[in-house]
Amino acid sequence: MSGGIDYGRLMHRAMRGLIQEVLEGVREKGLPGDHHFFITFDTAHPDAELADWLSDRYPGEMTVVMQHWFDDLDVSDEGFAVSLNFGDAPERLYIPYDAIKTFVDPSVEFGLRFESQESEDEDDTPPDDPDGGGDEAPDEPKQRDAEVVSLDRFRK
Repeated sequence: MSGGIDYGRLMHRAMRGLIQEVLEGVREKGLPGDHHFFITFDTAHPDAELADWLSDRYPGEMTVVMQHWFDDLDVSDEGFAVSLNFGDAPERLYIPYDAIKTFVDPSVEFGLRFESQESEDEDDTPPDDPDGGGDEAPDEPKQRDAEVVSLDRFRK
């Protein structure tokens, strides 16, 4: 085994699986009780699909609410599509799981935050050229930010 265990990537994959499972349950049975979701996502993600006027209005990120009115929820292994109401006009969105920055259900004080939006395919890319292909000196290890998931931010 070379390089070690990438706990951050594994945790992000597990958290995306949790979101998928929750949304599949909502698709099948609807939102139970007072449950509702605030989902913040990267509108510039290459696989995100939203109306031009929405991406113009929210060029970096957008938070959508799934609560009283949503329709045609479609859940896949890569993301989900849903129609939401924007000023009495339904709009269809497709949100890939790896575009999600936060997923919060305030009714039960539950939240997930993705600290970085790195591709899961990183393990397939070759390492940087140690003889100088990048900005770092060859003898300095590449620094990676720690990935911390904090649920305290969402507590009341």
